[in-house]
Amino acid sequence: MAATSDLYFAQQAVGEMANLAYLVGSRETRQAYVIDPAWDVQGLIDVAAKDGIEVVGALVTHYHQDHIGGEIFGHNIEGLAKLLEIAPMPIHVNKHEAEGTMKVSGVSESDLVRHEGGDVLELGGVAVRLIHTPGHTPGSQCFHVEERDQAGQLVSGDTLFLNGCGRVDLPGADPKAMYESLEALKQLPDDTTLYPGHLYSPEGHDSMEAQKRSNPYLRATDVDTFLSFMGVAS
Repeated sequence: MAATSDLYFAQQAVGEMANLAYLVGSRETRQAYVIDPAWDVQGLIDVAAKDGIEVVGALVTHYHQDHIGGEIFGHNIEGLAKLLEIAPMPIHVNKHEAEGTMKVSGVSESDLVRHEGGDVLELGGVAVRLIHTPGHTPGSQCFHVEERDQAGQLVSGDTLFLNGCGRVDLPGADPKAMYESLEALKQLPDDTTLYPGHLYSPEGHDSMEAQKRSNPYLRATDVDTFLSFMGVAS
């Protein structure tokens, strides 16, 4: 008999930059984390509430404004600060991303929980493993959602897209670190489902098996080949 899943998982398109936000948690505990709450924070809370789920924390993939709120291109995007107005809760960030998160979003040190890569958060029978994936930013992180006897989900932020990867020409980016991060993600099981931080393709998810075959940035066999794809001198 197949195991019954405890996982609560919702993908939501938000904002004007094709962002994807997520709700990940436990049906048993009726609690979830919101990943990259921006653009329509109350709307994300409402999605969970309609399903009888309480949002108890925020997970940050990286500090860019379209993912956590702040001013960009003349727009003031709501994000983490708005979330804390609605309900105080911990904001989980990689330790290398904490300063940028505070500067961009306006939250304070006391709002943050700083993490190392490899830390695990748990709600009921669902575990969220934090994978440090520098490259797009120094403290970018992906979230591997794990449940016993179930295939995993990878929420990848701006590190890995369907048939693409994050930019490495922005302040704080590191092309060689991006290559190493993608090499690490390639080690995840083939049946892991990839959920990116932007909807840049017709579908909002794909298997890691398919992406290992089709994504040119995952198919790069060495760092020099990868850098040539990115238009960066080795």
